[in-house]
Amino acid sequence: MLNSRALSYLSEVIRRGSLRKAATYLGIDVSAISRQIRYLEENLDIRLLERHTGGIKVTEAGRLLVDHYHRQQAAEDAVISRLSALQGLDSGHVRIAVGEGFIADLISAPLQSFMTTYPGIELEVVMAGVNEAMALVKDREVELALLYAPPVDPQLTCHVETRQPLDLIVPSVHELAHVPRPVTLQDLVRWPIGLMDNPFGMRQMINAVAHQERIFLHARLHTNSVAVLKNFVRSGIGVTFMPELTVAEEVQQGDIAVLPMAYDMLSDARAQIVSLAGRELTVATNACLDHLCRGMRFFNADAPRLLSAER
Repeated sequence: MLNSRALSYLSEVIRRGSLRKAATYLGIDVSAISRQIRYLEENLDIRLLERHTGGIKVTEAGRLLVDHYHRQQAAEDAVISRLSALQGLDSGHVRIAVGEGFIADLISAPLQSFMTTYPGIELEVVMAGVNEAMALVKDREVELALLYAPPVDPQLTCHVETRQPLDLIVPSVHELAHVPRPVTLQDLVRWPIGLMDNPFGMRQMINAVAHQERIFLHARLHTNSVAVLKNFVRSGIGVTFMPELTVAEEVQQGDIAVLPMAYDMLSDARAQIVSLAGRELTVATNACLDHLCRGMRFFNADAPRLLSAER
């Protein structure tokens, strides 16, 4: 019989990268963690961790055990949540990683509606770029992640996907707003450009297109904030790139214009809600997922501009 406490300690050591960091996080002595892991190794007669000057490295056996422990915990949580649901879904906890570009859409109605429908379920929303959000899902720090333009990853299960092109965002009175064709990167060399930092999907796509077109984009502004970029454009300082729905309110107010770019890679950008492949979701998480799919404009249809073109 595997000792669940020892497995939980092993999991935390792997996550934190050292016994000392795991002990600090758990609030226990290092010796307690070391003793439990040694107990596992002796009973299974196999090495689970390799210790070296650079820290701790998990063996294949250690990874196998921790993956088993995580699956076991997820299955137990799912069963308990289903038992609770038989008496009414009145409790639970759902953690979501969200890029800032989704926030306005998330809080406009879906979040309020979900919390009203399920007053006993607690939500934890973590702001993260696409790379960090994917890592949070894989590390089981969150159950769901809302991703924009993520790379393909077999460790993640995609529950919903819509097409949300990465467009050029300019002030509504900008000269480029009157260009009667999709915009190229070459068209932008005269204008100050603002870009999200590298961990974000929007920036990674622009980098890929610029590399493909052999164009160097000199950004005058680098930031990890969508709000900063919106104000950068709205104030007339420069231009940037965002999905249409991220600036829907500003477009409606007449402050910002959305222009299509002349690249298939940008036109085909996708928004997804993902979870860890093989992880059984609780009833509360499934209820939240269903609410997001139906309530968020990002996930119940393709971008408004694409829908208008189809009509």
